[in-house]
Amino acid sequence: MQSTLLQVRVDEKTRSAAGSIFEKLGIDMPTAVRMFLARTILENGIPFSMKLRPPAPDDVLEAMKQASQSAANAGVADMSLEEINAEIAQARAGK
Repeated sequence: MQSTLLQVRVDEKTRSAAGSIFEKLGIDMPTAVRMFLARTILENGIPFSMKLRPPAPDDVLEAMKQASQSAANAGVADMSLEEINAEIAQARAGK
């Protein structure tokens, strides 16, 4: 099949960000575009999702640090799983 040239204009930030993701996925920009077009035809619409896991947001990490600090302040940071389960069972029995 004869190929044809397809040109698309995007801003440099978008091109660079997408290129970085494609590189991590092991493909280049032209391959990603060809994959998109082929799947569009197969799906007869906008196709698939190919994602890397997003990094944990800073607010989630901060919440985990705060929870660890709260546990340390309350003197329960070193509780074993058995101790935690026993405390939960005791709390449930008290209802």
